[in-house]
Amino acid sequence: MFTKFIHRPVLSIVISLMIVLLGALSLTQLPMTQFPDIAPPAVTVTTKYTGANAEASVKAVVTTLERAVNGVPGMAYMSSVSGNDGTSVINIIFNAGTDPEIAAVNVQNRVSSVLDELPEEVIKSGVIVEKVQNSMLLYLNILSSDTNLDEKFLYNFADINILPELKRIEGVGFADIMGQREYAMRVWLNPVKMASYNISTEEVIQSLKQQSIEAAPGKVGESSGKIEQSLQYVVKYTGKYNTKEQYDNVIIKRDFQGELLRLKDIAEVEFGSLDYDVLSKENGKPSAAIVLKQRPGSNASDVIKNIKNKMEELKVSFPSGISYTYSYDVSSFLNASVEGVLFTLIEAFLLVALVVFIFLGDFRSTLIPAIAVPVSLIGTFFFMQLFGFSINLITLFALVLAIGIVVDNAIVVVEAVHAKMEEEHLDAKAATESAMHEIGGAIIAITLVMSAVFIPVAFLPGPAGVFYRQFSVTMAIAIVLSGISALTLTPALCAMMLKNTHGQARKNTWINRFIDSFNKQYNKISDRYRKLLGLIVNRRVVTILSLLIFCVATMGLGKLLPTGFIPNEDQGTIYASITTPSGATLERSEAVVDAIQEVAMRNEGVASVSTLAGYNFLTDGTGASYGMNLISLKSWKDRKGTTDQDIIQQLKEKTNHIKDAKIEFFTPPPVPGYGNSSGFELRILDKTGKGDLKKLEEVATNFAAELNKNEAIKNSFSSFDASFPQYLVNIDNTKAAQKGVNVNEVLSTLQTYLGSDYATNFIRFNQMYKVMVQSSPEYRAKPEDILKLYAKNSEGEMVAMSSFLSIEKVYGPEQITRYNMYPSAMLNGEPTEGYSSGQAIDAVKAIAAEKLPKGYGYDWGGSSRDQASAGNEAIYIFLICLLFIYFLLAAQYESFLLPLPVILSLPTGILGAFFLLAALGLENNIYAQVAMVMLIGLLGKNAVLIIEFAVLRHKDGLPPLQAAIEGATARLRPILMTSFAFVAGLIPLMLASGAGAIGNRTIGTAAAGGMFFGTLFGVLIIPGLYFIFASISEKHPLIEGEEENPLTEEIDSL
Repeated sequence: MFTKFIHRPVLSIVISLMIVLLGALSLTQLPMTQFPDIAPPAVTVTTKYTGANAEASVKAVVTTLERAVNGVPGMAYMSSVSGNDGTSVINIIFNAGTDPEIAAVNVQNRVSSVLDELPEEVIKSGVIVEKVQNSMLLYLNILSSDTNLDEKFLYNFADINILPELKRIEGVGFADIMGQREYAMRVWLNPVKMASYNISTEEVIQSLKQQSIEAAPGKVGESSGKIEQSLQYVVKYTGKYNTKEQYDNVIIKRDFQGELLRLKDIAEVEFGSLDYDVLSKENGKPSAAIVLKQRPGSNASDVIKNIKNKMEELKVSFPSGISYTYSYDVSSFLNASVEGVLFTLIEAFLLVALVVFIFLGDFRSTLIPAIAVPVSLIGTFFFMQLFGFSINLITLFALVLAIGIVVDNAIVVVEAVHAKMEEEHLDAKAATESAMHEIGGAIIAITLVMSAVFIPVAFLPGPAGVFYRQFSVTMAIAIVLSGISALTLTPALCAMMLKNTHGQARKNTWINRFIDSFNKQYNKISDRYRKLLGLIVNRRVVTILSLLIFCVATMGLGKLLPTGFIPNEDQGTIYASITTPSGATLERSEAVVDAIQEVAMRNEGVASVSTLAGYNFLTDGTGASYGMNLISLKSWKDRKGTTDQDIIQQLKEKTNHIKDAKIEFFTPPPVPGYGNSSGFELRILDKTGKGDLKKLEEVATNFAAELNKNEAIKNSFSSFDASFPQYLVNIDNTKAAQKGVNVNEVLSTLQTYLGSDYATNFIRFNQMYKVMVQSSPEYRAKPEDILKLYAKNSEGEMVAMSSFLSIEKVYGPEQITRYNMYPSAMLNGEPTEGYSSGQAIDAVKAIAAEKLPKGYGYDWGGSSRDQASAGNEAIYIFLICLLFIYFLLAAQYESFLLPLPVILSLPTGILGAFFLLAALGLENNIYAQVAMVMLIGLLGKNAVLIIEFAVLRHKDGLPPLQAAIEGATARLRPILMTSFAFVAGLIPLMLASGAGAIGNRTIGTAAAGGMFFGTLFGVLIIPGLYFIFASISEKHPLIEGEEENPLTEEIDSL
């Protein structure tokens, strides 16, 4: 069957060229991302209740919406945050695999069903339901060198001229400017004048609504069929007012003498900002901070390139002094990581070629496997596109590791052809035909076994399953393609390119001398190996005892090795989260973030610092007492070995003098969209039903202190604070009724004066802006100013609020966070150096069981949730992989016993992986587990090579003992060659530095350690195991006269 491809080399070459061509075409269309899209889909519901505090927002808005949304199909959990600025955001997180489009529609339907129950002010501001785009691409700052251009101008310049252009770029899923500094017509009321003119806030708002309107008067002269018309005209109205002068002249009242009271008589009108809640700066200069996020399925590198090209294009039309910078660019880490892996790919390829050359001894033989590798790797891209995969770190790792595997099949063929030429003195074509007849079955078995390992892994659920799926399917495709190549292209190339030089005198060059010396040494090792097998193979106790030792050692080391999910890489970005004392103003928070910025800019490893005062990045909420710094580091090369953790330590020491705030430094989460920071994230839940926020704060603070006492945890803290100074308004209903005052109107008046009211809107610069009515700041500077305000009673008289209203100082939260409808407090923390995230999570579980008071629970957020809830899925998957291999080999060898040597030889490799990980201080995370799944296939392949040959020798009449020794000795050279080639290919990964170094080192170390140990001890244990099970099989056949010939040998003879 396989000889057809030897006789038709053009067919073999065309098949390979077609595979390469399809792969190359797909490569140009595959999206590129940092990781597969593993972060679970999320939908947010955002509301704005102008003037409301956090508690009012929860009672009037959030509770209603949460009750409606709870239980939406596919929901995993939901959380919400409400601030004292009236903004509430509900986050609904869905199970991995849920269609985000359908999830958003389902949430929208649930929200629509309860809109009528929400306050009118909330409905007027809009209830926004949108899909969350998790992957932040860029953090773009618009700056000005002109000191006259303030943040308001920069924000609106970006909003009008830049943001619409960026939103239209293909692949941009989200683009927004931090804060709410868009233009608004601000009407600053003078309560004293209003009281003297007998004017209420409601009259002002109604006047604005009635006079600033869009109208549709119609047409004159329009044909009606009754009177003949020669001309018709459109009648139009000027529309809503859009200038300060027009609003100044809005008529509020006309007295009995006909005198007019205008808005400018009782208020100051200003074309200002909608809000003054977030202050943005870049390196100390005011800026407009634009955040851009990626649409799933797009190519991150291409999207960023298009954004940068568009910005260059727009820059030409910028006014003098306007410029822009990038504070965060995911492509810097992505490109550095991908470049590192691609460089590793080339290094691995060269090292593999070198090992092959040393073993085979001539360039022609080395060239054949070197041609086979690109065919399989490039062809894999075609199938990656069919499966909807992207080019990411996981699939690139799969291709790097595939080099060592893909080259295996080609090496097996070339080595077998050389053996035939040397032993039987055949020419290249005849030797290839003879070799393929002998090893064709082994190649099919190897391909089946190695690809079968990865099939069950693809069915793992959850985010970890996405990792495993993309890795395993990519590997399986590369292996199958290498098998096809080994049965078609490689034999054809062998017949065309190889020459039988065995026994001929060679030139006395240093290379030939080295090869000859190497071969002599190898022959000595081979002879010693044969003698060693003669001593140990028939000693069953030695084999079984060795196996038990390996199994026990593997289990013991596996329990001692730290575990984790995805390691925290140095991504070149650090976040600083600041919380100033309760009740602090925005100016105080700004002073702190500015101080951190000055310290950071003096650090040699820092490139730039962006600051946001009034924004809490851990909860994604706003508040005057919060702030954050986004610190961008220089490239990994320029930092000369200094890591992000080193710089965090330096910044902590240098910011010790800042006493006006609590400062926490973090790195971004390992996977974009999985939480807001690295480390672990959990929520303390108040399940008592009392809603005592002060008690919740106390429980959260005490629990964080308990966590910090544990050696596995550091920097644990809670950002929840229920001690912000507030004033409670008490209305005496009796007195209010006596004075004819309506309580609803009093509270509406207070909302307008103190919180602001959205009266109407207008169009300017082709954008829609709001008209906001509020008391001028000097009339609401102190709590006592509330008592100086007036409200209108039912008889049209102005009544002093002090006559029926009192104020009382109380304490409450700046933000209220909820989790699955329970009041909650967020806790963040990190594992201590030397401890893994798995150990930190275990420590939290143990402390929670012991220290949390009755009525309080906890739950996890971000990637911690998946890690904490992960059971023994990985173990089950490994067992299913083994079962798959076992069944395949049982069918191949027509025996339920002969596959057992393959399965039982695997603990040697797993022990090697664990040992090297522990020795180099790495953890058993998802990268290590992926490497170990691959080891099952690789080490299984080594065992198959020995057992396939032993079965053939046994069939030829040798007893099991002799067949085991012959099979092992004959296959030692290709086993060592392929194994050392694979380990050589992993050396660059093990020595990786810079971007993505921890992931590279983990996967490289686990694979190399497992392969080295597995090969070294496997070649000693497998023959002994074969001898044990072949002897049993020989004595107890299932059917008398059972066929022993391997199935693949029968296929070959067809």
